[in-house]
Amino acid sequence: MTKLIKEEGATGRLHIDTPMMGESLVSKAFLKQTEAKEYFRMHPDINVLKIGGQSIMDRGAKALLPILDVLIEAKDNHKILLMTGGGTRARHVYNIGVDLGMPTGVLSKLGDKVSWQNAEMLAVLLSKHGGVKIGHGDNLEQLTMFCKLGYLPITYGIPPYGFFEHPAEHGSIPPHRTDCGAFLLAENIGARSLIFLKDEKGLYDQDPKKTATSADAPPKFIDRISAKALLELDLDDLIIERPILAMLQRAKCLKELQIIDALHHPEYILAALEGQHVGTIIYKETQSQIRAAESG
Repeated sequence: MTKLIKEEGATGRLHIDTPMMGESLVSKAFLKQTEAKEYFRMHPDINVLKIGGQSIMDRGAKALLPILDVLIEAKDNHKILLMTGGGTRARHVYNIGVDLGMPTGVLSKLGDKVSWQNAEMLAVLLSKHGGVKIGHGDNLEQLTMFCKLGYLPITYGIPPYGFFEHPAEHGSIPPHRTDCGAFLLAENIGARSLIFLKDEKGLYDQDPKKTATSADAPPKFIDRISAKALLELDLDDLIIERPILAMLQRAKCLKELQIIDALHHPEYILAALEGQHVGTIIYKETQSQIRAAESG
């Protein structure tokens, strides 16, 4: 609890005594004391939907328009924020940048332009239905207002790390791309749900696009798994960006996310918005679950 402790000379300024006064902000013991009993959720009714760039947007009208029809229907009953991926064009610029020896932070700045372009296209396609493109600035506090007024807000998924992107564990491709951006925004606004719209049923233990013809070990579908267990599997490939798993374990608001096949089943979007399990759910284990698993 804060308290005023003294006046400073003739200025009339007051010092404020706080629990953080003189504390190290890297002390593990102290940081544990800063955990809130309950975290404020800015937009608890917003559903964050991330549209895959390569899996959906790059396929053009045949793939995208049926999904937009469902989203137009869904926005009447659900508050939605659309976020866009980059896709093949982002991979192309990454390839050129890697060939030129560009550092990870520069690659991050290059890749964000494609996600922005995809958001622009969605905003145009949805304009007569209330689609409006917003940035990463002041508009985010107004998401609920946009939805209540009948708008469908759209923003690009790449998080604004830019030159401040973290060094990649392997290679130089930015580790925090559009999937991570969708997660970070959903977590920090206290969103109701986070749903990834992909072109596959969900998570498999190996990429079904690459191993579907393998007779020895066909891909195994995983319909529900904890982020901790998925990290421990240490799979070579994942359907979402790997840093999300560590983020979900530390999340304060989000308890789970769902990955669905919106390409072949656009109707799954409505089902997922209504809380149905129609793809793969990755969830955060509670401390009691972790203790039970360790003791069992």
